[in-house]
Amino acid sequence: MTKNKIRWNSDKIVSLSAMSISLITLIIFIYQTNLMSKQNYLSILPYLSLSISNSPVDGTFKLKLENHGVGPAIIESVTCTYKDEKYDLHEFDDELFTFLRAKAPALDSIKAISHSSLDKGMAIPVNSSYGILEVINSSSDYVLMSTALNRLIQEGLRYEIIYRSIQDERWMINNDTQGPKKLN
Repeated sequence: MTKNKIRWNSDKIVSLSAMSISLITLIIFIYQTNLMSKQNYLSILPYLSLSISNSPVDGTFKLKLENHGVGPAIIESVTCTYKDEKYDLHEFDDELFTFLRAKAPALDSIKAISHSSLDKGMAIPVNSSYGILEVINSSSDYVLMSTALNRLIQEGLRYEIIYRSIQDERWMINNDTQGPKKLN
């Protein structure tokens, strides 16, 4: 039984060094690629919030969806829950105001109102807001809207908006979350 000794010469040392450097370079490349991927996701992250502006003095009430993120938010679904019953706003021609009027018929008498829909696939751009519902310069309409909304909220009106980034990461906001909640 003979032991084979490894004979080190300059060729073997250079070859082993080259393979070690290649392996270390590969590990660094994989690490940097992972960091760049994470940075890419963070650079397109939308951050939606529902904003209510209330001014009894001006008779103005505004309900807006705002994107404070760094990427567009693409709407997937908007649902409201009222008295433990869930409603997809597509049943109401995608309009929140149509849904609210169905639940609070007194809102039919509001005259100074602007409202819009949140259609599936609609994108909310970065650093912008999208007006959903607005009562403008009318004290009586303001009181009517505020009273009806407060009553509906006390009776269990809740909302849920699911949206996604351009990388198909899904997020959800609702009455109960402090900020967007990431979905799987």
